[in-house]
Order: sequence, then structure tokens, then C-alpha cells
Amino acid sequence: MRFTPPPMQLSDFDFDLPETAIALRPAEPRDSARMLLVVPGYPLTDMRVSDLPQQLRAGDVLVLNDTRVIPARLSGTRTRRASVIKVEATLHQRLAPNQWSAFMRPGKRLAPGDDLTFGGTLPAKVLEKRDGGEVVLTFALGGVELDLAIAEVGVMPLPPYIAAKRAQDQRDRVDYQTVYAAADGSVAAPTAGLHYTPDLLAKLEALGVKIVFVRLHVGAGTFLPVKVDDIADHKMHAEYGEVTTEAANAINTAHAAGGRVICVGTTSLRLIESAADEAGIVQPFADETAIFITPGYKFRAADGLMTNFHLPKSTLFMLVSAFAGLAEMREAYAYAIDTGYRFYSYGDSSLLWRA
Repeated sequence: MRFTPPPMQLSDFDFDLPETAIALRPAEPRDSARMLLVVPGYPLTDMRVSDLPQQLRAGDVLVLNDTRVIPARLSGTRTRRASVIKVEATLHQRLAPNQWSAFMRPGKRLAPGDDLTFGGTLPAKVLEKRDGGEVVLTFALGGVELDLAIAEVGVMPLPPYIAAKRAQDQRDRVDYQTVYAAADGSVAAPTAGLHYTPDLLAKLEALGVKIVFVRLHVGAGTFLPVKVDDIADHKMHAEYGEVTTEAANAINTAHAAGGRVICVGTTSLRLIESAADEAGIVQPFADETAIFITPGYKFRAADGLMTNFHLPKSTLFMLVSAFAGLAEMREAYAYAIDTGYRFYSYGDSSLLWRA
């Protein structure tokens, strides 16, 4: 799916964010996090995630991404003849049963043919180097054996803005995973879903809200900064997603009956927008998507969006600005900063209705 965005500069999506606004741990319980209600044309409203049932009604559909985060950050060594250096890999996308693309540090000191060992026990080899800092790795193991080895030696791939401030620990294995995660494949959490508890999901279903699961495996590209001034020149990394026939039918049936479709997270939204045709009918989907949503985009399927607070100058802030309006989101973020909302993956939430 392609559209031509209006001319906009990266600076249009910049704002000042104090370091103290970055959340290093999630709220406990999960649904006690704050939630800012943004309805274009109306005053901002402070809520809690646990108040979500008050905003939804019978016949609405809540779209959740049930991908599971794998411990995709691997530390190890590169050996080249007598030279041994420390390296770190963040797995990005699986290419074959024994191959992953990864972002590596120090990437400039790697070359095709280099031997790597992760965690002292998992051998790999650099197959090729690609544009954008990606390295293709071939592992000595494949399939389930490789999955188990990665789970043994890897750690959860916390975002750089958290990992730079504190050490990884066992709590993150639980905290950085949704309670409904079902299929391994992501190297970053669909963070809006981290706020859900089994009790909140049960209350929504009792209300008559239809819970629909889709699956988009989030790649490490979600953390990459936009490096171009003209945002039309930015290229998104592709991510694999699936919308089943059952999920598509549930969304379409709700719309036909006057229900609203609320996406939990930008990943769910990007996926169903990729799957929707020009008439707004969501089709079954099993493919990669590199959809880049910026102001000017005409939304086809999503009516509401629950999402965390995002980085300045990020593609995610561009997406929410496209959804609820750039002026509205700049006002909402300024209010959130002034009133102590917590930002990013472990931070607070917002509920946006489409402009």
C-alpha cells in the first residue's frame, strides 16, 4: 500500500522531552497506568487504563497483537584469526530456520566469513552485510534447537532508552511481554498491550466487546531513528504480519453493524490498514508490510487507537499525528509532559479517536 504524504519535515514532529519522563518500570498492576483520552475537538481527559470499559460499548472490536517477544539480544565474541573482540547482536528478522538478520555492534568491525560465538555456546557466522547496518547471521543450529539456544543465552531486547539507564533483570522477562502473547517472533514488544490484565479483558468481553487477535512480528527497525529531513524519503523496515479470515470477518461484521474498531498499539493498526482495501474492507493477510503512515494518510479500518507515548521525531509519533491530528497530538504530548505522564515502552497510555 502506497500513498504520497504532503511535504513535511522531520522538525515538524520534534518536541522537548525531559529524561525524567522515561519510565524504567511498568505500572503495577498493569491496568493502573494512566491513560490520556484524546478526542479531536474536545478537552483532554485524564483516565486510567482500568477505565477503558467506560469508553467502549457492545459491538465494538478490540484488535490485539498476540506476537511474543523473544530474548533477541545476544552478547558474544567475534574471532578472526588471532583477533577476538566483544560483539552484541539484536536479532531483527528470521530469514531461514538457521538464519537471522541482526543489528550488530560494532558493525563496522565485522566482515563476511567472521566466526561468532554467543553466550559461549552458540556458534554463528557472518554471511553478509547489508545497507542500514544489518548483518545476516548463519547459526550452527536451526529450527526449534536454535530457538531454545537463543532463549538460553539471550536477554529481552529492552529499548535503548531503557537499557542505557539500568541493567536487564528477570522481571523484564515477564514485564516486557503481553499476558496474551501466543507466537514467538518479535524482537520488540507491542507495548500498548502491556497494560492489559486477564481481569480487564474479561470485563471488556462481558460488556460485549469482541476481542480479535492479529499478529505482527515487531522488528528492531522500530527503534531506528529517522535520518532524513524530508520524511517522504524515509524507508520503513518490513515486518511480517497475519490477519486470519476469522479476524477479518469479525472486524468487517462489526463495522457493518455500526461498531467501532479500536486497535491496541500501532502494530495492530499498521497491520489492519495494510490488510484493508480501498473500501475499508479488511481482507485476510499473510505478508510483509512496510506501511509508513504520516499526516495526509486516509485511514480505512481503524476508528480508535490505544497507544503509549512515543519518541520525538519518530515514525510512531508521525502515525498518531496522522490519526488524531498533528496540532492535537502536540497539545496532548505537551499536556502529558506537564502533568507527569510516563513515556515509552513501560510508560502510560493514551486512547485516541480518529480525527
